Amino acid sequence: MTTPHRRPVSRRALIAGVLLGSAALAVPVTALASTDAPGSAGTSAPAAARTGVQRLGLDDPAKKEIAMKLVSSAENSSLDWQAQYKYIEDIDDGRGYTAGIIGFCSGTGDMLDLVELYTQRKPGNVLAKYLPALRRVNGTDSHSGLGSAFERDWKTAASDSAFRTAQNDERDRVYFNPAVSQGKSDGIGVLGQFAYYDAIVMHGDGDDSTSFRNIRKRALRSAKPPAQGGSETTWIGAFLDARVWAMKQEEAHSDTSRVDTAQRVFLNKRNLDLNTPLDWKVYGDSYHIG
Repeated sequence: MTTPHRRPVSRRALIAGVLLGSAALAVPVTALASTDAPGSAGTSAPAAARTGVQRLGLDDPAKKEIAMKLVSSAENSSLDWQAQYKYIEDIDDGRGYTAGIIGFCSGTGDMLDLVELYTQRKPGNVLAKYLPALRRVNGTDSHSGLGSAFERDWKTAASDSAFRTAQNDERDRVYFNPAVSQGKSDGIGVLGQFAYYDAIVMHGDGDDSTSFRNIRKRALRSAKPPAQGGSETTWIGAFLDARVWAMKQEEAHSDTSRVDTAQRVFLNKRNLDLNTPLDWKVYGDSYHIG
């Protein structure tokens, strides 16, 4: 299977081209205290060490559901992430078709991986006949051998539980599980793990300067994660600063509201475990999880 490539811009951001107002400007990491009050949610010592209670991770089912809704608010302008299995369109970002619950792309390899997995599990499925075409267009924005017939069949496949499960499994293998694993290694909780996940969804984890691993390396220039003795709030702030830098390197990603008026809001409230209720905005739209 292919190495994940940089992820596409969210559909709404590309189509609407909304620019942030001054109220949505990023709060720099220096605005966050480098040390936190004893016993506060942001103290540098991991919460488990402070309380003796193991913190939940983003892989807790309830927290994972929140993560899916948060990403869907940015990618689909909706909290109903399960309605996106059938989604497919070309958003003119140079990556061919974007489809499914996490924006699998025909031009970046992850759509090909998905259809290959689906076909391994269910030979002769409605998408199997497109595998040769998906291999040919990988790395391009071409629709050759795909087109409207492929779009119709994708939507048909979305009614198959095997295809939906394959989407879930590829999302977890390529994006979710690596983000959670790295977050736990860094000693950060649910919010930090989500910040990692959202970054991998958009940027992938390749070798280019704006990939997840290099965003993290950029953050390490100014802060340390809790596992290295740093403050959790300061580290997450540094990571979000680095993420904003990466997004601004590409015009299609330059609207950073999914960080500034969502993740940064939770960080400023020291809601490091994404406890509900949650209120945030993306591209000017308001969302709530009670």
